[in-house]
Amino acid sequence: MHHSTILFDLDGTLTDPREGITRSIQHALAKLGIDEPDLTKLEPFIGPPLLQAFMEFYDFDEARAWEAVGHYRERFKTVGLYENLLFDGVLEMLEHLRGQGRTLYVATSKPSVFAREIARHFAFDHHFKVIYGSELDGTRTNKIELIAHLIAEERLDSEHTLMIGDRKHDLIGAHRNGLQAVGVGYGFGSHAELMAESPAYYYATLPALRAAFS
Repeated sequence: MHHSTILFDLDGTLTDPREGITRSIQHALAKLGIDEPDLTKLEPFIGPPLLQAFMEFYDFDEARAWEAVGHYRERFKTVGLYENLLFDGVLEMLEHLRGQGRTLYVATSKPSVFAREIARHFAFDHHFKVIYGSELDGTRTNKIELIAHLIAEERLDSEHTLMIGDRKHDLIGAHRNGLQAVGVGYGFGSHAELMAESPAYYYATLPALRAAFS
C-alpha cells in the first residue's frame, strides 16, 4: 500500500467504543421509556450516523430521534467517551506509519468535539494532522460528505489517499470520492458487509493490517 495519505475511521478501527456507546444508547432509550437490558443488541449503533440509526433500529421519526440523540449525548459527553479502549497495537502502527513519512487523518461520523477529546484523552492525537468529524447539528455525519469535505479542505490527491474502516459506510464514502479503501475485520462490520463493498484490501486483524505497511 503505497499511499502517502491515510484516513482512519475512529470507532471500531482505532478504538473499541463498545461500552461507552451501548451504555449511552441504553440511557437514551430509558429516557424515552424503552428498557433494553442486553447491550449486545445495541452494537449495531456503532459506526453509522446516530440520528439515522435511531430512526432505522427503533422506527423513530426525526423529531424523536433527535430527542434520543440529545439524551445519548448527556451521558456520552461526560462518561461514555471515556469508556473506550485503544485496540492493542494501534499506537505502534501509527508511529510506524508516521515514521514512513505518511500523513494521517481521522475521518469519523462522530462529532468532532467528541472525537478530538477521545484522541486527546487516549494520547494519540499527535499522530494525526487533523481530526475530522461531524457537527453537533448533524452536518457531515454521512461519510460520503465527510470525506469529500476532508479532501477539499486538505487538497488531497485521491490517487495517493487511502481510507481504512470497519463498516460499509467507510468503504462507500471512500469509493464515492475516488479513494481506495481497506476493510478491517476486527471492528463491528461483518466480513459479508465489508466484502459487499469490494474493498481494495481486507485484513481480519490489526497485526495483519500493520504488517501490510511493512
